[in-house]
Amino acid sequence: MSNMMLMVVLLAVMALAYQLGLTRSKKVASTNTGQAQRLHSRPVYHGMLTLLWAVVPAFIVLVLWTIFSPSLIQHFVLNHLPAEFQPTSVDHARVLMNRLHNLASGFAVIDDFESYEIAAADYLQHIQFRSHVLLSGLMATLATAGLVFSTRRIRPDLRARNQVEKALHILLILCSGVAILTTIGIVLSMVGEAFRFFSFVNPMDFFFGTTWNPRFSTVGTSGQTGFGMLPLLAGTFLIACIALAVAIPIGLMCAIYLAEYAPNRVRSIAKPIIEILAGIPTIVYGFFALITVGPFLTELGTVLHIDIRATSALTAGVVMGLMVIPFISSLSDDILTQVPKALRDGSLGLGATKSETIRKVVLPAALPGITGAVLLAASRAIGETMIVVLAAGNSPVLTGNPFEAVSTMTVTIVNQLTGDTDFASPQSLVAFALGLTLFVITLFLNVIALMIVRKYREQYE
Repeated sequence: MSNMMLMVVLLAVMALAYQLGLTRSKKVASTNTGQAQRLHSRPVYHGMLTLLWAVVPAFIVLVLWTIFSPSLIQHFVLNHLPAEFQPTSVDHARVLMNRLHNLASGFAVIDDFESYEIAAADYLQHIQFRSHVLLSGLMATLATAGLVFSTRRIRPDLRARNQVEKALHILLILCSGVAILTTIGIVLSMVGEAFRFFSFVNPMDFFFGTTWNPRFSTVGTSGQTGFGMLPLLAGTFLIACIALAVAIPIGLMCAIYLAEYAPNRVRSIAKPIIEILAGIPTIVYGFFALITVGPFLTELGTVLHIDIRATSALTAGVVMGLMVIPFISSLSDDILTQVPKALRDGSLGLGATKSETIRKVVLPAALPGITGAVLLAASRAIGETMIVVLAAGNSPVLTGNPFEAVSTMTVTIVNQLTGDTDFASPQSLVAFALGLTLFVITLFLNVIALMIVRKYREQYE
């Protein structure tokens, strides 16, 4: 039985266990004389507790088995091979196991394999079958034992609600821990590879170099040149600034109109339409920039006697600004509507007009929250990739001219990690150094934005 089938069976056991716990608790609540006893917890909590006892142990076994069984199976299969055919390295063992898995699953031609590989594939198929049978039996035993144990524990004084809430509390802690550990794992993986890169390239040359032209070199050489990050950093911030120059006025004006002027009917229609922009895939924005916006800006430059390339920082920035408009308009709209009505009434009562009230009272009161929204949009623009890949021109030169082609850190990461590349060379390891730098920049912006938004909320909640 496959893991997917086991998950389906677990879902069925969940429904059965919940129903049994619910029915059992209602039966326990009634005495033989027909008089009702008061349960400490509602029947729904008894059903949930029975569900947890029946499913959680079996699910834990399934997860642990899925994690550790492949390495154990590989160990048994490799030990089953004759001594002269034992793999000599980790890569050799990985390739051999892939061949055996293909042969055991039927996606290979037997004539292309040696006799010892065919025998090993048969043994692999046999041990996988025994593994699935053992796992299914163990999960069934645990689910049955948990079901019987939990239903027999049901009694009027059982604090089922407290136990269920404690289990949910532990689940929430585990989910939070997974998110935190994932972030830590990402950072550590980048830090390790970044230090390997800095063993080839001087950090000062990387962070302050003005030339990006990584040339081929063999592993083990030092003193690499052409890894200057400043052209990529300049292109990243140039496009992000153009995007914010487009998004901030449009997004803020949309938010002011929706929060202060628009009727409820218009607001209920316009706000979801604006937020649709955030759900459009970025590759679609890239095509839009490449096919429509770029040629339009080139023709506009011809009319104005300005040389504007179709793929330039301006093209990518304008389209990226359209993409981040919902981040600013939606967040700013929510912040403007949370400004206390007493501030508006006080300003209007003193004789100020509606526009004066917005400019001198509402916007200053909402300024911390709007600043946080802008910083969140800036971090989104800095990390964008697909629009820049198609619309910026991918020219890593240090320039401040928005009409020329540039490149960004995200695009360079994609370029360095794609293709037939040696992942031990500085040409590939530089992607991890760039990723770590980009992570620090976006983390810094997000922390500032969250601090500002939190300060704003503490002021008005």
